[in-house]
This record gives sequence, C-alpha cells and structure tokens, in this order.
Amino acid sequence: MTAFALAGARIFDGAHLHDGQAVIVADGHVRAVVKDADMPADVPVRRVAGLLAPGFIDIQVNGGGGVLLNDAPTVDGIRTIAEAHRRYGTTGLLPTLITDTPERMAEAIAATRDALDQGIAGVLGIHLEGPYLNPARKGVHDPALMRQIGEDDIALVTSLGRGRTLLTIAPERTTPDVIRRLADAGVILAAGHTAATYDEMAAAREAGLTGVTHLFNAMPPLMGRDPGVVGAALDDPDLWPSLIVDLFHVSAPSLRIALSARGWERTILVTDAMSTVGTDIRSFALGGRVITRADGRLTTSDGTIAGSDLDMATAVRNTVEALGLPVEAALHMASRAPAEFLGLGSELGRIAPGYRASLVLLDEGLEVTETWMDGQAAGEGA
Repeated sequence: MTAFALAGARIFDGAHLHDGQAVIVADGHVRAVVKDADMPADVPVRRVAGLLAPGFIDIQVNGGGGVLLNDAPTVDGIRTIAEAHRRYGTTGLLPTLITDTPERMAEAIAATRDALDQGIAGVLGIHLEGPYLNPARKGVHDPALMRQIGEDDIALVTSLGRGRTLLTIAPERTTPDVIRRLADAGVILAAGHTAATYDEMAAAREAGLTGVTHLFNAMPPLMGRDPGVVGAALDDPDLWPSLIVDLFHVSAPSLRIALSARGWERTILVTDAMSTVGTDIRSFALGGRVITRADGRLTTSDGTIAGSDLDMATAVRNTVEALGLPVEAALHMASRAPAEFLGLGSELGRIAPGYRASLVLLDEGLEVTETWMDGQAAGEGA
C-alpha cells in the first residue's frame, strides 16, 4: 500500500487533542504523527476537515443492515453487519449472538472463524451473549434456551481458534472453577443477565471475569444492603462495564451517576444494535416475536426493550450532549477502552506509530464523514 498522509483535521490520538499535525499511513498502519511543517516531501497529502480519531470498536453488535446474526450466522451475514456499522464510524466489532441453541452457536462461531480467515474488514471475533444466563433476568432472551454450562459447552465456547471470544455469563449459574477454565483458555468473560450478589461477583472476578455487559440492564438495581452487580461494577475500578447510551436503556442521570462514581477510563460504549441499524425497517421477528421500531426504540408488544436501534456515532454524541462528558472521554469510551478490554490496546484505539490505521473522521456535529480500516477508505480494494 502506498504511503499517504491525512492533514488538516484536528487529531484525537486516543488520549489528547492536537492541532496542526498530520497522520502518515503506510502498509495499513500509522507510520508517524508529525507536525504539518515536518511533512516528508515524498508522501502524498490528502487535506481533510473535522476531527480525526481512532475508529470505534463495538463489542456488542447483534445485527445491522437488515441482518441479525442469530438469523444469518454466515460470513455474508457478518460482512453485512460490519458494513452497516462502518458508516457510523465502527471499524472493529464483535458480531453478537444472543441466547440460542448449541447448533446455532456452532454455526456462528464457524462463520466468525471463516470471516477472520477471509479478512472481512472490521471483524475482531465474536460475542456470545448467553445462553448461560439467569432466566429471572432474561430481558428479551428466550429462557427456554438458557442452560448451565457443561463440558460440551466449554469446548464449544473455546473453539474459535483466533480473534477474540467474549462470553456474557451469569456468575451465579456457574462456578469460579468454570470461569477460571474459560479465562485460562483465552475467553473474555463479562457478567450479564444476572442476579449475582456482590460476593458472587467478587468470586467471579478472582476467577478471571473482567467485564459487565450493559450495566443496569437485565440485573437487579443497587440497594443499600445488597449492592449486587451494579454495586460491584461501581466499586471495582478494575472492572470494564459497558453502557448502552441510547437514553432508553438507562436514563441520563443514572448514566452520569455511574460515570461519576467510577470514571470513564475503563467504561465502554456499546450499541447492542439490532438489524434495523442502517435501514428503514420498521419491524422484524426475534424468536417468534415481533419487534417494533419507533422513535429510535425497539420493543416487543409488551414494551420490553429488545436490543437497540443505536449506532456508535450516536452513542458518542449522546455521551457528549446528554451526559456532559468531554469529547475526548466519549471517543475514549468508543475506541481505546474497548480495545484495551479485548487485549488489543497495543494495536487499536490510538493514533500512534505502529498502530493499525483504523480511523474515523467526524464533522463538527460528530457525524461520521469517512472511515479507514487498516489504511483503506470505504470502497477501496484490498
């Protein structure tokens, strides 16, 4: 790939904002970040305007572009989901399978493996959100498909072979020994759809659990004498909780309280996006139920929230506009934090020499105007 430079935009390098600098890209990576005046004469320069930041990384993406992973656990399905979210600044993602049968899980894992082997742009691995969850905190998941994890399940969950596997699990439905085995095998574990006590969370943490999936949702509220999962997430500065900042799943005041309590440095923005993102679809089927889209919200007929209609650029804007965080914090939560959570902090989430040139260009309103994945703009060939 021929080297080129992007100049003219303000740059967020993953930690700080810079003016008057340019990013030199070569072979899919950032070669250097230099002052405009120090630009090498032999590097073609493209002038851009706005804010250049590390591309967003979404670790919970159920669907997009009219496709739901549970319905289309194929390479083509994963490609469609990734392409739909790219237009909103997401240059890395985990296609997410919600609670399903062992057979469908195996299909999704195999499709993700094939997508990684084929180099489908943006695919970093898979997120298995269930089925080892607590039926009492099912949300929109099918409780009939939930089960406790056994030996065959452990073999299945650890079978991807490359990329990252994130497993959302209810700690109270398994044992610390199982959590430790999964963590030792390279699986990243998060508590979700759970009624775990604070002590159960502490035991899971000791065994290797590191995250909390969509904090506040599908878990009991924080109580004075029963802190539970929410209390554990707010009390443990080393946990990585994720938040759905669509302002439907959690109210803005509750989000502000959580971020005030624990800070934003190890907090992750996720979309929990369904198939509607990037389309004009008004309804779709999920597990035999009709999910209706109205005013940015997805619900079943009884009003249960069913995933989100959120894209990552909107999550970033909401974090700035509704929660009052600086743009640097919102961008960190959308890029560097998830990269570090996934163990990819040495290659993604920053604009620095040696990092992959997966970038997003935003205008003054934080709307996406262009993306690059490993140095390639949308529409460019490999």
